[in-house]
Amino acid sequence: MSDLDQPLLEDVLSRIATNVSMLVDREIGVQDVRTDRAHSRPAGEGQVHVSFRFRFSGDAAGDRPDREGCLLLPLPEAISLAGYLMMMSEDEVAAHRSDDTLDASTKDAMMELGNFIAAAVDESVKAAFGGVSVHAAGCQGVRADVRPAIAYTEGSELLIGRARARVHEWPEFELLAMFPVLDSVGEQHA
Repeated sequence: MSDLDQPLLEDVLSRIATNVSMLVDREIGVQDVRTDRAHSRPAGEGQVHVSFRFRFSGDAAGDRPDREGCLLLPLPEAISLAGYLMMMSEDEVAAHRSDDTLDASTKDAMMELGNFIAAAVDESVKAAFGGVSVHAAGCQGVRADVRPAIAYTEGSELLIGRARARVHEWPEFELLAMFPVLDSVGEQHA
């Protein structure tokens, strides 16, 4: 593990929480960030998740096609954020949290959330590595206990972040992030 792993993921998850909180006008809390490196993609446990995917490019990313990452949110939390983005009331959001099919407007709102998530990742990565850009690469539902689909070469090393998170006043959940390991060729910034 690199000395940069923990501060990078803490910064990424903090920026995501801050940026999305401002967007949806609800508090998003992230705490107890834990980092690790793994040689396989972890799965979101126990329930359907939404994978917000992003693509890395530039010098430190190596411009390889397998440089993608994602942020996994349990489906109820992703629905809540989409609902808040669409300015739904608390009662409307509560009613939709248990939906298992999404209408077009909710899907569009999730795509917009994905853009904000990727922008937050981009801000953090640019602060740590010069010459790296991060762009949204879509979002998709992922069945319980199934690894998310990202451009990834099996067995490659991934940077994994896990944290306890909360959207507004809803129950806590595990937030799961996975990133390609960025090469050290990018210029480091303080």
